[in-house]
Amino acid sequence: MSQIDVLVPELPESITNATIIHWNKKINDLVKRDEILVEIETEKIILEIPSPVDGILTSIIKDEGEIVSNKQIIGCIKKKKNIKLNNDTKNKNNNISTIHNIPQCKEKQFFTHYLSPSIRRNITKNGLQNLEVLKNQSVINKKKDCLNFNINNKTTKLYPRHEKKVLMTPIRQRISERLLYTQNNTAMLTTFNEVNMKSIINIRQTYGKIFQEKHHIKLGFMSFFVKAVVESLKMFKTINARMQQNYIIYYDYFDINIAISTQTGLVTPILKNVNFMSMSKIEKKIQYFTNKSHQGQLTLSDLVGGNFTITNGGVFGSLLSTPIINPPQSAILGIHAIKERPIAINGKIKIAPMMYIALSYDHRLIDGKEAVGFLSMIKNILEDFTRVSLEI
Repeated sequence: MSQIDVLVPELPESITNATIIHWNKKINDLVKRDEILVEIETEKIILEIPSPVDGILTSIIKDEGEIVSNKQIIGCIKKKKNIKLNNDTKNKNNNISTIHNIPQCKEKQFFTHYLSPSIRRNITKNGLQNLEVLKNQSVINKKKDCLNFNINNKTTKLYPRHEKKVLMTPIRQRISERLLYTQNNTAMLTTFNEVNMKSIINIRQTYGKIFQEKHHIKLGFMSFFVKAVVESLKMFKTINARMQQNYIIYYDYFDINIAISTQTGLVTPILKNVNFMSMSKIEKKIQYFTNKSHQGQLTLSDLVGGNFTITNGGVFGSLLSTPIINPPQSAILGIHAIKERPIAINGKIKIAPMMYIALSYDHRLIDGKEAVGFLSMIKNILEDFTRVSLEI
């Protein structure tokens, strides 16, 4: 048997450290090769570190919550062949009693066996005679969770009051830093427009089933917005650019970030060279990123870069918002919920499925005329999508 080090994987130059968030194994646990030992979190992504060999975890050098750096040793494994893992799982006893799990019993038995001394003293002090309310509550049998009683006609109510202090994850810290950086270092302004989504809805209703049968993916709304954004960026080149000191960097390619909400925060994977992608490829790539993000399997290459971002608050029911630019980009498009509203069409009032769209932009680089023109072009394309085919 030989000793093998567990190392932090090589981190990219832009990331200096990571945080240990969870060890899946304890010291002296048997581990199999490629079994996930530990999870670490960088400012961009959560990484899983697998076991390099079969063996026994002999030491944990860096514990949960500690900061680690590139290629640092965080644990050791004693290599051993023919490891057989025990799949039996044992229920852990957390020493917490809840009233819901207590069988029918007399009040005296309940009082004596299921309540801590501090709670019993509190009940006695307040002259409690009826414990029916307690039997409908969850009571943690610990001194620090003593109950506050508010007695009215000999009826007792429980008001547990707790506070929990949790360290922000590196991803959440990084999101906070970037948002604050944008607010403090850009002249951000937002312009709005509204889109009649009837044309897009009709296309999806007419061709959605055929599209899914042929491409094995649903025809969503986002691919229409991606196509509209790319065509608009071709016309308004300053929006597909960024500032670098006293210079303007113009892109001749189109990499679009799509904002996806996960349990650990908002991530923005990139659709690279999206101008060469068909509608079906766009939909498949978005689904691919969505699945990876929810499984915590996005890689740094999925997230680093991008020229322009689209964020969809409509999936959460948002009617209107002012999205914040994703630096070093110069603009971001916010799309929202589709709501039926009365509008004037050819001099007549009609009900139409309307969506508000918002463009936040860095006014240092982009003039208001360009921003309004860009957003208007997106609106015009979505309301008559044949413009994409005709490239007008």
